[in-house]
Amino acid sequence: MKKTIRTLLLASLSLTLMLLALPVSAKSPYPGYVYDPNQRTPASVNGYQYSDSIDGYQLPTGPFDTIEDLFVADDDTIYIVDSGNNRIVRIDKNKNVLLTFGDQEGKGLLNTPKGVFVAKNGEIYVADTGNRRIVHYDAKGSFIQEFLKPDSPLLGKDFIFSPSKVVVDKRGYLFVVSEGASQGLLQISPEGRFAGFFGANHLKWSLGRFLVKLIATKEQKDQMASEKPPEFSNLFEDTEGFYYTTSVGIHINQVKRLSTVGVDILNGDGEGGSKEENTYGDYDLPTINYTPAFESFVDVTVSPDGLITALDSVTGKVFQYNQIKTMLFVFGGIGDQNGLFQAPSSIAETQDGTIYVADKGRNRIDRFKTTPFGDKVHEASLLHTDGRYLQALPIWKEVLRMNANYTFGYSGIGMALVKQENYLEAMRYFKLGKDKYGYSDALARYRKVFLRQHFGQIAFGVIGLYLAWKIGRFMYRKKKTGERKLHGKAAKEGLNG
Repeated sequence: MKKTIRTLLLASLSLTLMLLALPVSAKSPYPGYVYDPNQRTPASVNGYQYSDSIDGYQLPTGPFDTIEDLFVADDDTIYIVDSGNNRIVRIDKNKNVLLTFGDQEGKGLLNTPKGVFVAKNGEIYVADTGNRRIVHYDAKGSFIQEFLKPDSPLLGKDFIFSPSKVVVDKRGYLFVVSEGASQGLLQISPEGRFAGFFGANHLKWSLGRFLVKLIATKEQKDQMASEKPPEFSNLFEDTEGFYYTTSVGIHINQVKRLSTVGVDILNGDGEGGSKEENTYGDYDLPTINYTPAFESFVDVTVSPDGLITALDSVTGKVFQYNQIKTMLFVFGGIGDQNGLFQAPSSIAETQDGTIYVADKGRNRIDRFKTTPFGDKVHEASLLHTDGRYLQALPIWKEVLRMNANYTFGYSGIGMALVKQENYLEAMRYFKLGKDKYGYSDALARYRKVFLRQHFGQIAFGVIGLYLAWKIGRFMYRKKKTGERKLHGKAAKEGLNG
């Protein structure tokens, strides 16, 4: 009887545990992973979990139609560019509609808008793509002014002003992504004057391209000369006033951080002259018509702590990096389940770390919240990038207890051990983390300390070897000299005989 009761209790407990696990499984339609330094994908605990979705059916606005952009204002309210409905919808994180504008008759009437920006004073700027203008509204959505194509000979008569994204700096200058403009971001003054291009992409030099150009015909050279650098697809202003941009159609440096003079300081394109080639996104890309696809990063957001979260519309994935460009998490993908997307178009983040992803394929916004593992990684990563390696050490150990495959954790512990001057143990952790740079640095430091600590023994040994060599050489020469004298004497006696 007792055995039967025990069996029933165990079965009941197992069933309870399975039922408790079901919601978690339902919210994770994909396995977690990150890339290690060898571009392999060890299994990982997910750092973000699908929470819920926002669609117009839940709101008094009615359904959305082609969401093109999201913007989170300083008060954590979310502005939605509902492009197909020619309107901007403002909601709070509890899904309450606070404002709707842009679809009323008048000067502020929108036509297929694609971007929105909210200034510190609450005023709103909308990239009114269909009308080829930027529209400036007050905080209540009332029309103030419009910015049309600037009248400038630098743009040329054939330049088509087709704004899709906009950011406004504290001086009131507009930085605009214009579709088809490969020269960079357009700068427009508060008075509507063209102030130049900013932070353009460049065509990458290649030996193959150079050799082809040497033997190409005039028509082929003209065609090559007409090639244009990749366009920017989006931009985001961080809390320090730097602009992050995304680009499509390239495989390196798709995410940039532009300084005040327009140079990329995220990938090392600064005054020092060094230029890193960093690949963001997936290394294993899908093939389209037997040709590997490029990532298509369509948006980026940056947290106050400097976490860079970028959205790739080709794979449908969200990639998150810290300021030293270490990949922290990957989530999302293409599919129909919750947590996957059909046509992701924009990404934003609220102050509590919730990630909002607009899916214009399903006309809704999906929300993702950090998991306990994600919170720990963020805490440790922030300390690590600030150089507070010893403070990060116990947190990295906890991260590895939760997920032994998280290679960045081993590198983090390795850096703490370097700080403690425990270089041999640091080398072991760098090896576990596949961190060749950290390993090389720890090895160099270990050699330096070893030479300093054992200089006397090494010097004595070197001197000893040198003296032994000198004595050996002297004895060898003495022996050779004796042999020559002996042979000479024998030869002389032979001649005399």
